[in-house]
Amino acid sequence: MIILKLGGSVITDKNSLTAKLDFDNLNRIAVEISNYLKSYDSKLIIIHGAGSFGHPPAKKYKIGEKFNLSNYQKKRIGFSQTQLAVKTLNSQVLNVLIKNNIPAVSIQTSSILTTNNKRIDSFNIDLVNKYLDEGYVPVLYGDVAIDKSLKMAVVSGDQIITYLGKYLNPDKIILASDVDGVYNKNPKTNSDAKLFKCLSSLKDLEQFDSTTNIDVTGGMIGKIRELLELSKEGVDSFVINANTKNNIFNILNDDEVNGTLITNKCNK
Repeated sequence: MIILKLGGSVITDKNSLTAKLDFDNLNRIAVEISNYLKSYDSKLIIIHGAGSFGHPPAKKYKIGEKFNLSNYQKKRIGFSQTQLAVKTLNSQVLNVLIKNNIPAVSIQTSSILTTNNKRIDSFNIDLVNKYLDEGYVPVLYGDVAIDKSLKMAVVSGDQIITYLGKYLNPDKIILASDVDGVYNKNPKTNSDAKLFKCLSSLKDLEQFDSTTNIDVTGGMIGKIRELLELSKEGVDSFVINANTKNNIFNILNDDEVNGTLITNKCNK
């Protein structure tokens, strides 16, 4: 079983102040996934980020931050707007996947899990397994959730990966980003950034410049933390560039792809 995460920066224009799907990129990726599934009888879960659809309203209404209960009605509206935005993106993603003969089914994240202090504490994994057993490709996504401590929170696709990875024991986890892997610096703003072929600790990473986009889920550092947490359970992950043609097909097909392996057993 494979878990594939499509980053919001890959399927949307994440820097856009309005919701905008990157149809051409998503369609190319869908073709690569479809070509793989035609050749191999493999269980696949797709998780996608919120990108320019979900991050702006979540940031505007400060979803996941403590608030005065007198502002609860306004926060509820923000929660609802964010949920609607990411659901809209998910519908567009499903449309592209299905048109490429992928039996994708949407599983609304906010309907199957809850959080406590921003961390998942309940999750209906049985539903995911039932779809997998019937030959479907479940599609989950970054969303909002009811939170026991904070009333509401943002749940990133990366946190969903960590949770599912612990309980489903996948053969492979792929994080498809818009860069070639994990660097010691932000490669978009530092020409001397060096790519890690293998990563087992955050200690060598310098702080990323997060001012280039609106991301309420922690950006690349947040993704790495989630994947390193998963590596403690013995589950390795790959970070690759989905903007490079055939990278998705090749990594699914176990072919060599330039990127970063995140594991607890790097050879020093």
